Amino acid sequence: MSVVPHIETHADDDYLVHHQFEDADQQSDTYVIGMWTFLATEVMFFGALFFTYSLYRWTYPMDFYLAHGALNVKWGTINTVVLLVSSFTMACAVHFAQIRNRMGVLGALAVTVSLAFVFLIIKAFEYKEKFDHFLYPGANFRGVIPEHFPHGTPNPNHAQLYFGLYFGMTGLHALHVIIGIITISILGILWVRESKFVTKDYVPTEMVGMYWHFVDLVWIFLFPMMYLIPHPH
Repeated sequence: MSVVPHIETHADDDYLVHHQFEDADQQSDTYVIGMWTFLATEVMFFGALFFTYSLYRWTYPMDFYLAHGALNVKWGTINTVVLLVSSFTMACAVHFAQIRNRMGVLGALAVTVSLAFVFLIIKAFEYKEKFDHFLYPGANFRGVIPEHFPHGTPNPNHAQLYFGLYFGMTGLHALHVIIGIITISILGILWVRESKFVTKDYVPTEMVGMYWHFVDLVWIFLFPMMYLIPHPH
């Protein structure tokens, strides 16, 4: 007996339905519920970090404001635009998958992955700058050098808290970007090979798109939290 799942299609061969589902609607609902459940766990995961950040920022508002001056707002803004554009190209890939435009899907996925790499490269330069200035938590932290902080020098202990959260939260986000690159690349390979799993069913492409939109949404929250801290009054 074969271990490969039997695959059925509608009578018009218009949509791929696997044997464990009664119809296409049940299959699609299962995909969506499973994906939203996964994203809910991701929200709780990042939510704990957001709560921790909010608590420390509320406790040390001035030091967080002064510490954030060491970040490069220009690079953060560029990365925001890069991810927003990548979210649009991912949406285009889903659209092309729905109308079964294979070349359109591959083109949109290629642009999305390219923009994801651009984001990571810019982030790597930002990290390098912080490490060159010893602005990372630990025994070598140098958070009292005035030229690194245009708005004023923060308390070094509180600055370490800020940069610990900065590296922790943006690093975790970068990890999700890397996972997204791998997932989108696998999806692209399936489209290159014209696998029925994606060509006859647009939902897998849509699920990957949902994940990528979530990754972009997390950055939309991280950018103002880390780069655009207003002066506390």
